[in-house]
Formats: sequence, C-alpha cells, structure tokens
Amino acid sequence: QVQLMESGGGLAQAGGSLTLSCVASGSTFSINAMGWFRQAPGKQREQVALITRAGGATYADSVKGRFTISRDNAKNTVSLQMNSLQPEDTAVYYCNADGWLGQRGYDIYGQGTQVTVSS
Repeated sequence: QVQLMESGGGLAQAGGSLTLSCVASGSTFSINAMGWFRQAPGKQREQVALITRAGGATYADSVKGRFTISRDNAKNTVSLQMNSLQPEDTAVYYCNADGWLGQRGYDIYGQGTQVTVSS
C-alpha cells in the first residue's frame, strides 16, 4: 500500500505564494504519476497539476504560468509551488498518486490541506 501526507497549506493574500509538499510512504516503488487536486466548497474536485515519474508535467488552464509542480523520486515527494495566488484558488488541496501493485491498480489521495487566499 501507499500512503500520502500533505503539508504546507495555510492563509495567503492575493498575489502571494505558498508551497505545498507531499511525501509518500509504503510501496513507493509502485507509484507512477503524482499530482495535486483541489476542491472548493460546493464544487467538484478538479485536477490542478500532474507529474509523471519521468518528470513530464501538465497543468489545469486556470493555474498555468502560476503554479509549478516538481517531484523527487528518491525522496518520494511531490511539491506544488503556487505563485500569484487568487481568491479563487481557495480550496482543500489533495495530493494524488496512481500506480500498480501486482495486478491491482490504485489511485489514492492524501487527507488534504486547506489553502485560503484573501483578497
């Protein structure tokens, strides 16, 4: 099994920055892609950024040019540098990982960390 633990959320002013971090534990050798999702009150969870084991990254249009995802495979961590934060970035942010253990695929989330951006 794989477990994910996020850290780094908090309160920021519009235009400010925050960095989220996530560390994976357990059968980390099985992890393929890692990423970040977010869910704002009353809205569905949405993908923010994704990074493959090889380092290829994709971003939601709403965060392109402002957020940067990075990954350290040796340390089993994924980070999200968030710049130029806007009030609409307020949400609970979840670390995500997918992969295979044996013949069983998985797609899991951490418990989430709150990001609040004030105007």
